[in-house]
Amino acid sequence: MRATDLAASGASGVGLYTFVSEACGATAFSTGLGVFKPGALLPYHTHPISEAVTVVDGSARLFVQGRAYRLGPLDCAHIPAGIAHLVQNDDASRELITHSAFGSARPVRELTAQNFPVEERASENPHAGDPETIIRFDKSPFYELSENAFFTDLFARRLGAVGICGGYGKFRPGASLPCHIHEYDESITIVEGSATCLVQGRRYQLKDYATAYVPRGLPHRFINASDREMAMIWVYAGDEPDRRIVDNDYCSGLLAWPGPDLAVEKES
Repeated sequence: MRATDLAASGASGVGLYTFVSEACGATAFSTGLGVFKPGALLPYHTHPISEAVTVVDGSARLFVQGRAYRLGPLDCAHIPAGIAHLVQNDDASRELITHSAFGSARPVRELTAQNFPVEERASENPHAGDPETIIRFDKSPFYELSENAFFTDLFARRLGAVGICGGYGKFRPGASLPCHIHEYDESITIVEGSATCLVQGRRYQLKDYATAYVPRGLPHRFINASDREMAMIWVYAGDEPDRRIVDNDYCSGLLAWPGPDLAVEKES
């Protein structure tokens, strides 16, 4: 799906776009983008569900009950349900783009009139006892999931998230993931370059924040067929990453998909 639905922002200069939600069949999570004009902010609000916010482009000030953090590109903050927070683009000349993931297929926000004394944290991480979690991208460990495809986890149960997990993947030219399935629905947003997405014989070209929604149990893979790097933000409707590799011909459509129980796993 693409970002076509502009939600009520609650603030001038902020556009909220929904990618994955109950509207496309998701049942336990949702994803979208926030676009903040220079100086714009989304005022203090709460959610009844878990949220993970990742800076895609620009830099943000995140206030969590008065604790003020600086988030740079691909830094990620997890905000538990019911915790008041505010997101601000205090850059006077550049847009801020954020990616949000929620632990519900029907994301809602409630503005709050609460005021909090400001405690500057800058580039610090939360202190012991603070409900929020921040993962600094430059300190997040990477793993090579497939040849020349490098991933890092930004939010998950072990990192404080509830009901959702996700992260960032970068693909060098020619890199791809093998055909695989998940126990959870997945959202994949292309944040750099372009990707070829294969889902059970169907082929899609994605770029410029286009997002694929892949229901649980469907064979899929992503390929960087371009001559430049490609990057994505992926989100599962589950607490921890889970992948099961199957024969690539299920993704290309050369093999009919028999369902996850009868699928032939790829030989290692």
